[in-house]
Amino acid sequence: MFQKPSALLANNCHVLCASNPVVLAKNYKMRYWTKKSKEELQSKIQLALAENINFSQDISLGYPASKLDGKVFYDDAPFLKEAPILQTFVANPNHIGCHTLGDSENVFSGTHAIEREVLNVLAVDVFKATPHSFDGYISPGGTEANIQALWMYRNFFIYQKGAKTNEIVIIASEDTHYSIPKGANLLQLDWIKMPVDPETRVLNKIILENKILEAQRNGKKYFIIVANMGTTMFGSVDNPDDYTTILEKHQLEYKLHIDGAYGGFVYPFSNEQSKINFQNPNISSITIDAHKMLQAPYGTGVFICRKGLIENVLTKEAAYVEGMDLTLCGSRSGANAIAVWMILFTYGPNGWFEKISVLQMRTQFLCNELDRLNIAYFREPYMNIVTIKSEHIPRELAMKYHLVPEQHHQQNDWYKIVVMHHVEVQHLTTFIGELKELHACLKEN
Repeated sequence: MFQKPSALLANNCHVLCASNPVVLAKNYKMRYWTKKSKEELQSKIQLALAENINFSQDISLGYPASKLDGKVFYDDAPFLKEAPILQTFVANPNHIGCHTLGDSENVFSGTHAIEREVLNVLAVDVFKATPHSFDGYISPGGTEANIQALWMYRNFFIYQKGAKTNEIVIIASEDTHYSIPKGANLLQLDWIKMPVDPETRVLNKIILENKILEAQRNGKKYFIIVANMGTTMFGSVDNPDDYTTILEKHQLEYKLHIDGAYGGFVYPFSNEQSKINFQNPNISSITIDAHKMLQAPYGTGVFICRKGLIENVLTKEAAYVEGMDLTLCGSRSGANAIAVWMILFTYGPNGWFEKISVLQMRTQFLCNELDRLNIAYFREPYMNIVTIKSEHIPRELAMKYHLVPEQHHQQNDWYKIVVMHHVEVQHLTTFIGELKELHACLKEN
């Protein structure tokens, strides 16, 4: 039986739900992030769209694009006046390229500026980069953003260091997202999967060092490290220093990417002492997913990296694109960037801290109830995922409440509960009540 997260919280950290989220938010010096009224939000988006080309009114002969088909998507519907995201969706701006570096397609300059505002908030106010020290874009999801990082670093080592592909290796934990082996396959790179403790989900640093040295003996000279800020199944958070201390001890070249696709909108707010940000000079890039905790539409990720890196994936053949292209996907919808901007500026930093604080309290409530039932689970203290040993969860109960198994097609050891915004205490109470009854029946039998 491993140590329960409630004990970890008591021993190693304070609990966010016992603190004042508004005070926490004020401890951050926000440069770009504020709260805006509904009228301010609508006005800003309308002004941005006015700066873009209007395919209904402007003469545009050269672009293979238009507004969405008017026979299906009515651009004169009255409700659109009160729905700026839908206005943007119908107007159909193309956000191809990277708008933090060089030129971009000038006919969509209004909404490109909105995307830059989103990146300023996330890079500077959330992940503590200095202004103008980063590049990035709103990607079609965290999977692409992670592969973008792998692609960028592979090319960096090849172009800047003269590396051969077989001298480059990716290192990540066994809990890392499937986008990493997918990217390794696409880029024809080797991937070394590092084991974690089955109870604490922490890397074994002795094994880590041995595997790194073995890779070096096998001809690997350049290391792409992926550290997790909230794994998909467990919500576990890696300590990036576990990797970099060993690599620097042996004077090995590396680039460090943080996969915060799940935890990027949780961990920096629940853990005010977090050092997983751009103040750590070893961190070169970060992935975030807005379509998870931020509740943006699916297909909305974020990729942010330090200046001087993204040029390594410049596609010179995209010469007809103003500014050319520095992304994996190419063309992408501007509506996703508008959605993220709307959410961030609707809440403002204090509102977002408060929302995450509420989710932390609900998660702690669930953990307290599981403790009373003596049910084994894992919880990263600052995250809102609780992963329960499958031996305690009858399959019919897991199916009824749509718990996600670690393995769908093999022997499953874990089920996870993600305390999202729609998961209220009454839902958790109902689940716990049924779990108690089932455990009582098992004891009687």
